[in-house]
Amino acid sequence: MQLMIILDGTVVTVALPTMQQELGFSDAGLAWVMNSYLIAFAGLLLLAGRLGDLVGGRQVFIAGLGLFTAASLLCGVAGSAELLIAGRFLQGVGGALASAVILGMIVGLFPAPGEQARAMGIYSFTSASGASIGLIFGGVITETVGWQWAFLINVPIGLAAVGFALRLLRRQPGLGLGKGADVLGAVLVTAGLSVAVYTIVQLAEPHTKLPRTLVLTAVAVVLLTAFVLRQARAANPLLSLRVFRSRQVTVANVVVMLLFAAGFGFQFTTALYLQRVLGYDSLSTGLAFLPAPILNAVMSLSLGPRLTVRFGAHRVLVGGMAAFALALLWLSQAPVDGTYVVNVAPVLAVMGAGVGVAIPAAIMLAMSEASAGETGLLSGVTNTAQQAGAAVGTAILATLAAATTSDRLSAGAGDLPALRDGYGVAWISAAGFVTAGLLLTVTLLRRS
Repeated sequence: MQLMIILDGTVVTVALPTMQQELGFSDAGLAWVMNSYLIAFAGLLLLAGRLGDLVGGRQVFIAGLGLFTAASLLCGVAGSAELLIAGRFLQGVGGALASAVILGMIVGLFPAPGEQARAMGIYSFTSASGASIGLIFGGVITETVGWQWAFLINVPIGLAAVGFALRLLRRQPGLGLGKGADVLGAVLVTAGLSVAVYTIVQLAEPHTKLPRTLVLTAVAVVLLTAFVLRQARAANPLLSLRVFRSRQVTVANVVVMLLFAAGFGFQFTTALYLQRVLGYDSLSTGLAFLPAPILNAVMSLSLGPRLTVRFGAHRVLVGGMAAFALALLWLSQAPVDGTYVVNVAPVLAVMGAGVGVAIPAAIMLAMSEASAGETGLLSGVTNTAQQAGAAVGTAILATLAAATTSDRLSAGAGDLPALRDGYGVAWISAAGFVTAGLLLTVTLLRRS
């Protein structure tokens, strides 16, 4: 399920130009094919995670999987821009319901450290490498059978996943809605997160107005502050604030957010570097990313769990982030006439290996203090950290790259050198995200 959700995002990204041509999207409207999904997905993760605790993770997972599959069919047969955007929003709702409880289910199903490390490795591989794999599939699908199959391919996969879930996942009794059915809190957090994500994603749109951004930011802050105050006073809060009294949980989730900010921002800017500076087409760009998912698979599915059991999640996280930061600094030196063998492939291999051990270790630490009644909630918190990191990182790095390129062009630089300098600044900034996470891990996270 997680791989299908991640794949769907990047497959759609590659297909956007074709969708625009066939359905008559405006430039601004086209962005909502991505934004409508992201806003629904990120805005509902916390609520969905808590629902998993209250009514049972299995039930919420299957409901979300079914909705995501049905919405994929709607997107695949959509004959208008409006219907496609509506389908994408429903995909986001279904994806949030299913994704929010996955980590909690892993913790419950695999309590032993070795088994849990392997399970987290598989989860990490789908989250970190699914985007790169989606770039490859997106180019192939769009050029051969049409963009509609970027969605329709989810239907048989989703139906099979529902069947396996019904057969293999045992029913998990929830705490009951009476233990946390905070309707007002649910409305406040969903609205607050949705406005916050919308504020972030609209930064990448051209002609974004500063006053409008400030107003949206203020609205998000007010809604989320009201949610926190509500949770502090509610008899049965949606989100028990005591989970954040644990330094381990709080710091580990910040580290997760920084890793995803660097990872998704890196992927976005690197794809643009390959296309706009080195001249790759969409299919070649997707294939160029292959070293990252291959090394990620080797580490997260095989070597990573063994290293975690042998040395502990803390040390593995430190090593993985150090490798990731090194790869980003290496890439920041790539020239305008860079070659794939020297300047790109080795970087992607080192990055894939580093992320392949760092993300599962960070998630294990973030979930390490989950009690039986809070696994779904902490799963939702960690998934929210991932999505917030991805959205914030992509917006910040894209903005930095564009601003640097504009400054270099104003100073008289050529188009390609200006673009390369912009991406270089973005990669150095991404290395800064990872370094900040590394420092937090070394100084504040407890060794396991």
